[in-house]
Amino acid sequence: MGSPRFLQAGWRMLFLEREARMATTTGVEKPIGTDNVEAEAQGIGPEPETAVYVIFTSIDWTLKALEKAREIARLVGAPIVVVAVQVVPFPLPLDRPPVPMEFVIRRFEEKADEFPEGTKISAYLCRDPIVALKRVLNRNCPVIMGVRKKIWPTRDKRLALKLRRAGYQVIMVETE
Repeated sequence: MGSPRFLQAGWRMLFLEREARMATTTGVEKPIGTDNVEAEAQGIGPEPETAVYVIFTSIDWTLKALEKAREIARLVGAPIVVVAVQVVPFPLPLDRPPVPMEFVIRRFEEKADEFPEGTKISAYLCRDPIVALKRVLNRNCPVIMGVRKKIWPTRDKRLALKLRRAGYQVIMVETE
């Protein structure tokens, strides 16, 4: 005996509600090298039409990826955009992550002083990083990720492979 129609519709609504909550993201953007620019809260949306994207993995790996991005950006003539995605677990509200995103950006800016002023950091809070990156990144632009060189795939490498399967041009810079 099947379940009543209203019960099936209720489950479908709960599933759609859960998916909508998972896809919800908030964003903070701040260009590197400009002290007087305040970080402003924005809804998530696509980045510039032509850019070289660097996905923030860790500070050291991202700096290695930025070296490769600088070479590519010089050839293409496009700005560099560092996209930092921080996952906020479900017990917490989306706008209150366990580690403030401003702290991560400030630490990264301290180490990224030697890179061009045109580099911009875009930080996003989300529930699912792949959903957030698909909303932000342009499929026609190169995406560079610093990943740890390991025999087995790490979390960052799996993310890069998912982006490749989704049709993005991902370049992995392997570091020790």
